[in-house]
Amino acid sequence: MKSYFADLHIHIGRTNSGKPVKITGAKNLTIENIFHEASTNKGMDIIGVIDCHVPEVHHKLEKDLLTGKYREHPDGGIRYKKTTLFLGSELEIFDEDCQGPIHVLAFMSHLEKMRKFSEWLRPFVKNIHLSSQRIYVRARALQEKIKELNGLFIPAHIFTPHKSLYGKGVNKSLTEVFNPKLIDALELGLSSDTEMASQLKELENYPFLTNSDAHSLSKIGREYQRLYLKEPTFNEFQLALMKKNGRHIIANFGLNPKLGKYYETYCESCGKQVGFTTKDGCCPICGTKKVIKGVKDRLLELADRNHPIQNRPPYVHQIPLEMIPGIGKQTLAKLKKHFGTEMNILHNVPFETLCKVVPEKIAYFIMASREGKLQVKAGGGGVYGRVTDN
Repeated sequence: MKSYFADLHIHIGRTNSGKPVKITGAKNLTIENIFHEASTNKGMDIIGVIDCHVPEVHHKLEKDLLTGKYREHPDGGIRYKKTTLFLGSELEIFDEDCQGPIHVLAFMSHLEKMRKFSEWLRPFVKNIHLSSQRIYVRARALQEKIKELNGLFIPAHIFTPHKSLYGKGVNKSLTEVFNPKLIDALELGLSSDTEMASQLKELENYPFLTNSDAHSLSKIGREYQRLYLKEPTFNEFQLALMKKNGRHIIANFGLNPKLGKYYETYCESCGKQVGFTTKDGCCPICGTKKVIKGVKDRLLELADRNHPIQNRPPYVHQIPLEMIPGIGKQTLAKLKKHFGTEMNILHNVPFETLCKVVPEKIAYFIMASREGKLQVKAGGGGVYGRVTDN
């Protein structure tokens, strides 16, 4: 048994033939580049690529498995060097039970099961070749199909204002939309953490995940978890979610929620932080209704308890290297040249050793990030917060 780093929400920007998958994703986000970045540069042991329902994507994986470029593990997942890929699909729900749209993640253990899932999806989506497509079946029917294929069902970034379970301000309970018995975990999103989410009693029995939702190679590993497993496979991950046979989530590593672009309530029209709005939803400053309710305020509305977190892995407010003051592209390349992966730099390299490669101030910032002690200025309204250097 050992620990493994896992980021389970990474998009594909383009197929190998150049066709778009995630429209807003970077063009160089191909399967090959994702594998290389995650394994060689980031040090990520497990990655969830959530556009594997796209036919060209799983056909490419099938071809590369036959040539020996990758190999499929009997217990689930596709291996490349030191990294295991979990086959995922992000879908959008908007049925009669929910005031959506709501994004959810489905994961399958093997390529054959993802192919079957894709074939089942095809009649219910407008374009099977694109990411995050709206599926025209009820959420519960989708859950049942995923479970029929022994897959995992995980609501995505559940508190963000757009396309999430709680974010729109209408859905007040997951039971309004989903079969609660067919949910394997919940993804928190960049603007929330374990302490914030634990204010909702109905979430207490679900494991929390923290993932990057990467739309570019550099964002892989922006948020992740550390898992305690026998080996990095799909079956082992299932056991960790259920906390069985010693497998479990050791810790979540994510941005301080204040760095998320939807933490504070903002007005899109005047660009001001406005806090709670009036009952009619108008901005108290400019009077328009272009207010984006922040995650902090939305959770204050939903909260139904206020007591210490129990039986939860620690949530570490860790800052990615690219967001730390003083670390530009050249400094980051220098660090990786000396110390290898970003996970090694963030978690293992001693302060004195860092000081031999970068100025002491930058080394201090890396250590402060490791301990969740960097100061931040809150973001909101679609604008990320930022790390301050004081």
